[in-house]
Amino acid sequence: MKLIKWFKIISILGLFLAGLALAETVGLASIKEDELSWLSIWPPIIAIILALITHEAHLALFIGILVGVSMITGNPLTGITNALDTYIVGSVTDHGHASILIFTLAFGGLIGVITANGGMKGAVDFASKYATSNRRSQFATAAMGLVIFFDDYANTLLVGNMMRPFTDKARISREKLSYLVDSTAAPVASLAVISSWSVFQMSLLETPYKQYDVTINPYFTFLQSIPFSFYCILTLIFIFLNILLKKEYGPMHNAETRALSTGKVLSDHAKPLSDPSLIEDSQKVPTSHWNNAFIPIFVVVAVTIGGLVITGLRSLDMQHPTLRDIIGASDPYASLIWGASFSSISAIGLTIGRKILTLEKTLDAWVNGVRSMVMACIILVLAWTIGSVCKDLKTAEYLVSISSNILSPAMLPFITFVTAAAISFSTGSSWATMSILVPVVVPMAMHLLNMSPDATVESPIFLATFASVLSGSVFGDHCSPISDTTILSSTASASDHIDHVKTQMPYALTVGILSLTLGCLGIGFGIPVWVILLSGTAILWAIMHFIGKPIVPT
Repeated sequence: MKLIKWFKIISILGLFLAGLALAETVGLASIKEDELSWLSIWPPIIAIILALITHEAHLALFIGILVGVSMITGNPLTGITNALDTYIVGSVTDHGHASILIFTLAFGGLIGVITANGGMKGAVDFASKYATSNRRSQFATAAMGLVIFFDDYANTLLVGNMMRPFTDKARISREKLSYLVDSTAAPVASLAVISSWSVFQMSLLETPYKQYDVTINPYFTFLQSIPFSFYCILTLIFIFLNILLKKEYGPMHNAETRALSTGKVLSDHAKPLSDPSLIEDSQKVPTSHWNNAFIPIFVVVAVTIGGLVITGLRSLDMQHPTLRDIIGASDPYASLIWGASFSSISAIGLTIGRKILTLEKTLDAWVNGVRSMVMACIILVLAWTIGSVCKDLKTAEYLVSISSNILSPAMLPFITFVTAAAISFSTGSSWATMSILVPVVVPMAMHLLNMSPDATVESPIFLATFASVLSGSVFGDHCSPISDTTILSSTASASDHIDHVKTQMPYALTVGILSLTLGCLGIGFGIPVWVILLSGTAILWAIMHFIGKPIVPT
């Protein structure tokens, strides 16, 4: 144990000092001279390596930020001060980031109230009548992930927090719960016909379509591209194959064996990304009716969807807008805040009105719920900050430049997927990756395919390329310890964050490599999309059947 401790300390000091020395020696001046430099990927690499070695995601991210800002300023001292008073403050004061923080804290308060009033335990007891086994519990978790399709943040926080007490009772490891939560949230939201993801993707096509006089509606392009989102589709298929066959492999097998054998849903060294006292206190409260939890949760969903419609209609100036127009013009951040806040109010009113708890105890429960999310908010801010640092260092542009010299029409989806995954893994943001790549790959496709603009955007190569931006981004997110959605999944599931990343990565790599080779290369060589999806399903079944091992309690 002492050897491991010293190894961690030496790793932290060594990488930190090496980064600062590099920053002082090189600085931003060299990056400006070369325009794009391999040095730009150094800060996220330091953060990722340290996170995996030390299990201290907060410290790893902070050191990566200090090194990156020191490279920008060319001076370690000003790098530290600018990181604190400019970059971190800027991440907190960003409108979208601040909205997500408020939503996360308010949702934590909601979970605190419905836990303290016994509604969560009532919901678990109610559900236990139908999901009577470990496999049915996992299926219920995955199914709930499919139902909440309109936003990945709402999906993650709702499913993780609602299902955690139930999966604990069924002896499902927190690592497996966080995998089910993480691997349904973004893929489902990105494939949904109407969601915050789909609207964002369509909006990115508006400018290049106008530039090349494309008359096809961007929404129609998005609908056509859905079957080509190989990673997202095959990930969902893999999840249900995994549940049905009752087999695991890699670190997930160890985690599930531990949970089923000993009842320990967390490993001995785990540091869950939420306040454990809230979970412990939830075991002491009496059980109340399940609707004390489900009514406030219903309010979250209803108010959020209603908020999307209200803010969308408020922004439009047309007589007969379509649903796509309304969602496209909506303010998802305001809608999420409204949903979390009104649901908290309804939970407090319900608890007091039914005389389950006094006003003082109800408000204390809400505050405890908010407190349980503070650690997650800190790591979210740090993840956003290192993304901002990577933007100023032109990390994404450098990764794009590496791939631009080897493009051909057949290889376009393949290279796009790899580039998107690398950017998303390094920056921890799918949306940032999409906003960078779509304006780049659309003109590339127009020139490489050499057809009329409308024929180009309806060709399988273009649709697969556009979908590869999305799929590659989600794949990189699933593998990255600095991804905001991965962090939220660990938080909502009360899982150790690095344990979540380590157990999820082999599964994500399995689907990612298959999507890249069979999917992206297959489209490039003219294989029909339905053949790819059927073949991919068969291969995933074979992998799970022959490589996966059943969970045998020891």
